[in-house]
Amino acid sequence: MSFTDHIIAFLQNGGPFIYPIALVLVVGLAITIERWLYLSAAHRTNLKAFDLIKDALKTGDLETILKHAQTHKAPVFDVLKSGIARTQHANRREDIEYAMEETIMEYMLRLEKRTPFIATLANIATLLGLLGTIMGLIAAFSAVASADPAEKANLLSSSISVAMNTTAFGLITAIPLILFHSGLQTKTATIVDSIEMVGIKLLNSLSFKKNSDVSRGE
Repeated sequence: MSFTDHIIAFLQNGGPFIYPIALVLVVGLAITIERWLYLSAAHRTNLKAFDLIKDALKTGDLETILKHAQTHKAPVFDVLKSGIARTQHANRREDIEYAMEETIMEYMLRLEKRTPFIATLANIATLLGLLGTIMGLIAAFSAVASADPAEKANLLSSSISVAMNTTAFGLITAIPLILFHSGLQTKTATIVDSIEMVGIKLLNSLSFKKNSDVSRGE
């Protein structure tokens, strides 16, 4: 019996709750793949953007940063543009930082979109597995109560085996989804940290440039 045949037999013998758990697995995998592709693309775009402006960040060259921001699309450019725009109306470091943080928070909503659903689906799969097992055990004991005494042991063992398959499949679905959720959260945090790092570099370069101008003026 091949591995595929074992899987098919496992699903066929798992009872009716196998099907909603399988649906949860498919939906969770679809969300995971979509989010992973989106976050990977965002991370690559930010890295390329940082390579373009790393020298300009060191010197506080706002014109060069804005020039690249006009020709390239990257989340980090949106954050930097909001901070640079604030410099036209306020020179305090806190005001510029607040402007960039606001843009980062708006972007985090897009980064974290649908990711919490994966953890919810993992919990649903676990609960469906337990519910399927309980319902299967209830049905098994009800059937055994009216069965021939000679067949009770075999009937009970086969019914419990079917009920346990539901719990097993629920856990098989939930554990990978929890791991996927954790991986996506880590990837999201990496992207946000990299954007915040670029924002801090801009703030530091502007502060250094301002202090240098003040020193020369003195």
